[in-house]
Amino acid sequence: MNDYLNEVAQRFRNIAPDTDFWTLRLSDQSRETISVRQGILQPVISQFARGALVNIVIGDGCGYAATSDLSSAGLKAAVRQASDWAVQSSALGLLKTTDYPRPENKAQYQTPIEQHWKDLTLHEKIMLLQDANRALKISDRIVDWQAYLGNRSEDIVFISSADAHVEQHFHYINPGLIAVANEGSLTQYRTGGGSQSPRQGGLEQLPLLKFPDAARTLAEEAIALLGADECPQGIMDVVLAPSQMSLQIHESIGHPLELDRILGDERNYAGTSFVTQDMFGSYRYGSDQLNVSFDPTRPEELASYDYDDEGTPSQHEYIIRNGILLRPLGGATSQARSGMPGVANARQSDWFRPPIDRMANLNLEPGNKRVEAMISGIERGVYMETNRSWSIDDSRNKFQFGCELGRIIEEGELKGLVRNPNYRGISATFWRNLVDVGDEESFQLQGITSCGKGEPNQAIYVGHASPTCHFCDVDVFGGAT
Repeated sequence: MNDYLNEVAQRFRNIAPDTDFWTLRLSDQSRETISVRQGILQPVISQFARGALVNIVIGDGCGYAATSDLSSAGLKAAVRQASDWAVQSSALGLLKTTDYPRPENKAQYQTPIEQHWKDLTLHEKIMLLQDANRALKISDRIVDWQAYLGNRSEDIVFISSADAHVEQHFHYINPGLIAVANEGSLTQYRTGGGSQSPRQGGLEQLPLLKFPDAARTLAEEAIALLGADECPQGIMDVVLAPSQMSLQIHESIGHPLELDRILGDERNYAGTSFVTQDMFGSYRYGSDQLNVSFDPTRPEELASYDYDDEGTPSQHEYIIRNGILLRPLGGATSQARSGMPGVANARQSDWFRPPIDRMANLNLEPGNKRVEAMISGIERGVYMETNRSWSIDDSRNKFQFGCELGRIIEEGELKGLVRNPNYRGISATFWRNLVDVGDEESFQLQGITSCGKGEPNQAIYVGHASPTCHFCDVDVFGGAT
């Protein structure tokens, strides 16, 4: 465990203010990113950050203050600032003093690791990336190629005046491969090898993400797309691979179900939601096939944890079951504001940001349909994988997505490649056209490392998992449309 952070926690307890309630969240994190592009090593990026967020409750007011000065003097200054904000907000607070979360748990959590980041030297990692670069450059038509490997580690200690003491230690791995092909005026690219599938864990995750083994296949697909037909246009069936389902879930289920957004907090920045409070418990969000869970309990998924940043214990919860909307993505503070049930998803992106309602691991639970059987029942459609573009309105309702790779489906069989596959729809009806959900065999973990929200902006890690899914009556179009 992090001895230094525990020393700071004890230091804070010795000077803790006599207020209605307080919490302290300490963070110590490091990052390293290594990239080789076109056979040339790029500058190695190393970052280190350490700091604290103090939360003070006085009366009906709550105030925050952050500091990187973890001495007694620095912590006292943060307490004074947070206390001042708490007093000023007391007359305008949304909550009563008894409504604020008051965690008292004691616990420890650590990402399971089989092979640590430091088990390979920097030289060995660079050689691995160079090998991947050589595997990507299979033709003169590959005009840009890159392999990268990133690691992030974070130690967190959370304490409260109710005697909570939670220690959590996270380790993340973020690899990726990129191949860009060009011929004349056409450019196509493929990404993979973990580029949309970062995980918790160590280097043992790399083979599971096909890094760097996927390099040659990705380059071959990028070149093949140059000669592929343009994606057809029309209303047809669509089969989405997990690499695309990740963003579909993220944008048209995750964001509209964030409770603080529903309550209006994001309206001036990232928009509102088509979902309203009275929908929960009765609204048909999707077909009977749609089962979506909030699940921070999968140790290898990107946003797994035991406790959120308000000190609430996490557990698997159904958000949508058999198509019916059950509960929002709201942490303890938002639950108190709204009087609604929620989940343990109050999260902060860094030591100097307060926790807000965020997705963590939001997963579409597997069904029982094999992908081959799914496709065999389709007369005309398009199979799509790996997101390349997205657009969605500020109510998180109308959307348009583009994918890197498509394949025509005709009379129950996968046919040739098509380039620039795109589709559009409306969240409120799209999920009701969910026909089939793939089984465990097609279920894959995905992740997003830069989900933005909040003022000031917070970019945070979010996990998603899904099997392959089949939708009917989807508006499909190509890049020439």
